[in-house]
Amino acid sequence: MADLPEDWRNGGFGLYIHWPFCQSKCPYCDFNSHVSASIDQKAWLNAYLSELDRNAERTPDRVLKSVFFGGGTPSLMEPDVVAAILERVGQLWTPANDQEITLEANPTSVEAGRFRAYADAGVNRVSMGLQSLRAEDLRRLGRLHSVEEGRRAFEIAKDCFNRVSFDLIYARQDQTLSDWKDELREALSLAGDHLSLYQLTIEAGTAFGDRFERGLLRGLPHDDDAADMYEVTREICAEFGLYDYEVSNYARPGAESRHNLIYWHYGDYVGVGPGAHGRVTINGQRHASDTFKQPGKWLEAVKQGTGEKLFDPINPTEQANEYLMMCLRLTEGVDMARFEALGGKPLDPATLKDLEQMGMISVESPYVKATHQGRLVLNAVIAELLLD
Repeated sequence: MADLPEDWRNGGFGLYIHWPFCQSKCPYCDFNSHVSASIDQKAWLNAYLSELDRNAERTPDRVLKSVFFGGGTPSLMEPDVVAAILERVGQLWTPANDQEITLEANPTSVEAGRFRAYADAGVNRVSMGLQSLRAEDLRRLGRLHSVEEGRRAFEIAKDCFNRVSFDLIYARQDQTLSDWKDELREALSLAGDHLSLYQLTIEAGTAFGDRFERGLLRGLPHDDDAADMYEVTREICAEFGLYDYEVSNYARPGAESRHNLIYWHYGDYVGVGPGAHGRVTINGQRHASDTFKQPGKWLEAVKQGTGEKLFDPINPTEQANEYLMMCLRLTEGVDMARFEALGGKPLDPATLKDLEQMGMISVESPYVKATHQGRLVLNAVIAELLLD
């Protein structure tokens, strides 16, 4: 347990900034996003700077590996706001030599015109929410851009940034396996070196969730069909030189999302903005932070001193379980020695043996890895391995 205080160094240190506003609310989205007629960008900038200053006081002498602007739709932020935030970030923490600064963007024409200004501000990676290359599916998914706008914005982004990723959603309504194969190959012919490919999930509290409960969301693929789509996704990406380094993320070697790897490697990260959470180690104790979700409430709370609603220590069992839930998503798997150091107990040998015999995991000391079969039911595999 002697090296536990520095466990976060296994993943590094990052910063997440949440911009909570969107032009419209997509029916599948359960993220903390809101539509607002007017946004006082100056007030938001001041709040972000205040929270950055406060967080930097308790994380001194850190090397910052990554900054991630997520949302919501961060490409609705004025470029001057992004520039001012990044200027302050550079004053507060030492940047890593290969620091990654990502901004999520939606590919509407208006936002694409901002890309050069974001690059000038210091953003060096963009993650674009294309979601589909089919017009009817974009409409069903509530997206505001057309297929052509998406393609055009992607090309502009490639001219402005060295690294560009985009998201697609599959297992959509009335989508066949053949449809997805064609669309994915088309996407890969456009793509750079990273793709996030998510199976459509119906979340409670969303418009899709409500329609599903009322039996009005028709044409969703059966589980077996969705599993087949996941299988061909891996195969086709591999043909194009992209491997599944995480359950839903594919990259050429070396092009993985450095920010997301901080999460999956269970590093430390500061979370700033409405609904942003964090994990920060102070004096050897890892803490969980959470913030007020409603934009107005968060903004007012910051004016009173902090946007956080909690900053609580995490006990050893919780740390080990969080590490397991994150790192088992990765192809490389879970380091058994690190798990034991965090939780004070090893992974249960009998459970490991049972899961290995079932073909759900492979034990390649010192790592436990989910097999391809295990990834299809990953939540169930994780549930078996968690410490009580």
